[in-house]
Amino acid sequence: MEPVVAVILIGLPLAWLAAFAAYAYVDAPKRGMNPRKWAAIAFLVPLFGFLAYLFERDERDYDPEEDPYARGATFEIHESRRGEELLDPGGTGARDGEAESADGDRAADPDGTGDDDEWNDPPGVDL
Repeated sequence: MEPVVAVILIGLPLAWLAAFAAYAYVDAPKRGMNPRKWAAIAFLVPLFGFLAYLFERDERDYDPEEDPYARGATFEIHESRRGEELLDPGGTGARDGEAESADGDRAADPDGTGDDDEWNDPPGVDL
């Protein structure tokens, strides 16, 4: 047997099994599980042992005190943006009685009703 074929047929699957076992060994203590037991299962029972580990592990508890991104979870506005007009839920920022044209310029309501036609229906079509 040629060495390249031997590496592909024997070495590659063993490398995958070692990687599965290493992942289980490193991840198991974070989940409160026995790392040696799950690493052995992941290595000795090809593929199904690793899948069993993935299904058996517990979810990690979320602790906001340990989360570095959760500190000060309030939304802060940059000093340069204070005092700007807030956008409405549609994101246009248009006020009552104003409509935005396609290029983003604000224009007065053409018919003065304050009811802008969102769908640009032709005249005579009322749904």
